[in-house]
Amino acid sequence: MKKDIFDDYVNRVVHRFGITRDQLFTKDKSRHLSDARHVLYYLCRERQITSTYTKHYMGEHGYNIDLPSIGHGVRKVEQHINNDPDYITLINELK
Repeated sequence: MKKDIFDDYVNRVVHRFGITRDQLFTKDKSRHLSDARHVLYYLCRERQITSTYTKHYMGEHGYNIDLPSIGHGVRKVEQHINNDPDYITLINELK
C-alpha cells in the first residue's frame, strides 16, 4: 500500500519538477534534482511513510541513501516552507 503512494509521489514530483525518473534516482547533486528528492522525502513523511521505507523504496530504484540524509532533506523542505510561501503552494499541489 505505501509503495503505491511512494510511486504516485515519484510521478507527481518528476512531472512538477520537469525531470525524469532516471534523473530523480541518480546521485547527481544538482540543486533542482536534490530539491525534488527532498520534496519527495517530505511528502512521504507527511503520509506516514517512515524514513526506513523511503530508504528501501529509493534503493529499489538504485538510489542508496542513509536515514540521516532523508531527515536532512525533510528539514530543508520545512525550512523552505517557513521562509517561502511558494513552497507551501508546491507541497499542496503535490499532495
